[in-house]
Amino acid sequence: MLLLAACVFAACGEDPAKEKRQRRTGNLLTPASSGNPYEVMVVADDSVWTGYAGRALQTILDKPLRGLPQDEPQFHKSHVEKAHYNRITNLFRNIVRINIGNEFTQAKMKVEKDVHSIPQLIITVNAPNQVEASIYITEHTGEIESLLVSEEINRAANDLYFEHNIKFSKAVKEMFGCEMYIPVDIKKMKKGEDFIWASNDGITSIQNICIYSLPYVSEKMFTKKPYIALRDTIMKRNIPGEKPGMWMQTNPEFVWTKNISVAGQYAMEARGLWEMRNDAMGGPFVSHSRIDSKNGRVIVVEGFVYAPEKMKRTMIRRLEAALYTLETPKEEENGTN
Repeated sequence: MLLLAACVFAACGEDPAKEKRQRRTGNLLTPASSGNPYEVMVVADDSVWTGYAGRALQTILDKPLRGLPQDEPQFHKSHVEKAHYNRITNLFRNIVRINIGNEFTQAKMKVEKDVHSIPQLIITVNAPNQVEASIYITEHTGEIESLLVSEEINRAANDLYFEHNIKFSKAVKEMFGCEMYIPVDIKKMKKGEDFIWASNDGITSIQNICIYSLPYVSEKMFTKKPYIALRDTIMKRNIPGEKPGMWMQTNPEFVWTKNISVAGQYAMEARGLWEMRNDAMGGPFVSHSRIDSKNGRVIVVEGFVYAPEKMKRTMIRRLEAALYTLETPKEEENGTN
């Protein structure tokens, strides 16, 4: 289960917006971090990087992201020796340090944020030897992966708080009574019955966000087969192809679902592949199904990509961050995020 390390838009301090802005851009005392989203720099001696501990960590970083048409690692990794970890390299946005030494009695992990730059995540694993470090990293695979992913998602979601498509947000508020933020370049919009579809209308790559609602019938709506059936019904009605007999549908062989927590609320995450019936188009999608208990309905938000012959991890992750900005009417009414 992916548990966000910090809830998006969580109130903290006297001026939450100011605190987000500082963490997003840096300030005079703490500079802005370097590197691109989902890049991780590993600081370790060469013998550690190529040894048991380094290989255990690389297994996590190289793990393919589910739901893509081709294998793409979850993270782009780089390596720097401890001797070269200095005032320039320590500004990187995501850093994992592996320290091996007799001064450590057992393997432990330390997590720090915004130490040398903003935003920044530093994960340090200390261990007396490589074997214990390797065992510790392997046993904490899920925690390390979740820390890195949730940090990037929160960064992107917080960026959307400051800069987003205002027209889309207003349409979502009017139709669903919800708050949601999407990137400003995704601005072409189409409305249907309880359905909004926005696209960047690109040439070589098309990034899309849609939101729709369904009456809540039973908890089975949050299981794989009913979800696919409902999704196909909605997409057939709202996203037709260029010619009659063409519409978006789900490839049922490549769909993965799991329960997650979004701002402390239950959600079902689905990842997989979509395709255009009777056409050659297709690509990855990711969606969240949320309960709107105030109105007795299920609200689904989804991002999907069409980008033939291009790597799609960064694009789908960018859309995924927007899904986490959804605030249902009940959450808004209670003042929670």
